[in-house]
Order: sequence, then C-alpha cells, then structure tokens
Amino acid sequence: MGEICGWAESEEIYVHYHDTDWGVPEYDSRALWEKLILDGFQAGLSWITILKKRENFREAFAGFEPNIIAGWGEDDIERLLQNPGIIRHRGKIAATITNARVWQSIEQEQGFDRYLWDFVGGAPIQNSWRTLNEVPPFTELSTKVSKDLKKRGFKFCGPTIVNAFMEAVGMVNDHLVSCPRHEEVKTLVR
Repeated sequence: MGEICGWAESEEIYVHYHDTDWGVPEYDSRALWEKLILDGFQAGLSWITILKKRENFREAFAGFEPNIIAGWGEDDIERLLQNPGIIRHRGKIAATITNARVWQSIEQEQGFDRYLWDFVGGAPIQNSWRTLNEVPPFTELSTKVSKDLKKRGFKFCGPTIVNAFMEAVGMVNDHLVSCPRHEEVKTLVR
C-alpha cells in the first residue's frame, strides 16, 4: 500500500477531499460547473482556502444552480461582496454570473457534461506520475479546453485552472502511481 499524494497530507480536510472526491469522474453538468467555478475562485490562492469555504460558497451561490445565478445582476454582486464566508472578489463574482449564462448556452447546445468529456473521448486519461514534480501545472489539453471556454465567453478559466479542474473531476487521473487512490479511481469509469 502506497502513500497518498503529497499535496494532500497537510490537513484532515485535504486528506478527506483527496480520499473521497479528488479525481473521481464527475458526469453531472451542474456539479462540473460548480467545480470549475470554485477552481476559478482559487486563482491566486491555495485550494485549501476554497475547500474550507466550500459550504459557504454553496449557500451564497444558491447551491451553484447556474439557471438561478444566470439571472443575477449588480445587486447580487454587491450582496456577495458583503459576505465574509466567501472570497470577495468582484471580478470572480461577476464572472460566475457570466459563466452561468455560458453554461446555459452549452447545456442547451449539447450538455455541459458532454461538452467537457468530449475533450477526453468520454473517458478519463490515465497518467502514471511517480512524483509530484512530474505533474505539469497545465497541458496542451488544458490549454485547448481553456481556449474553447474563453471563446464561448467563460472567464477565470486559464490553462492552469482548467488543468486543476480536470484533475479534480477525474477527466485526468493525476493521482501518483504510489497512491492507493490511483488504482481505485482508475476503475471508476462510465
């Protein structure tokens, strides 16, 4: 039995996230959108900051229901800027509203889940990294996805954010091969 991925060893909340959520293939359109939005909020911060505030975000952002958020405006931005339980960044909050509208368009066109999973042929890419130093911060694929999202109007979705998102939602299996979750996640395909 190996050791878990080194980034997850610092706090119990990280260990739990690593062991139950990170890298598990997600196929629900709304849940995919939520994770991409949270990764956007993480830009410039550590993931543990977002993880500790995740429930506050869910409450503040109507359970990350994009069909609700798409109808929000300036009053909602101002309301959220007063909420100390979330990251109070005007640009990221406004982008969430814009991104909800983009989600609606993609969801209606083909389904947000299918749109994203088509980039990996519908199945997770299985990597075989031995050390954290081998895991790239972004890839050609995350750059391609990022560019397409931006072309559609999505904000806060650069290649590094998209790569972290793709790892989190199991589009790529970036658990280290020494991590017990690598093989466990590998079996979780549709």
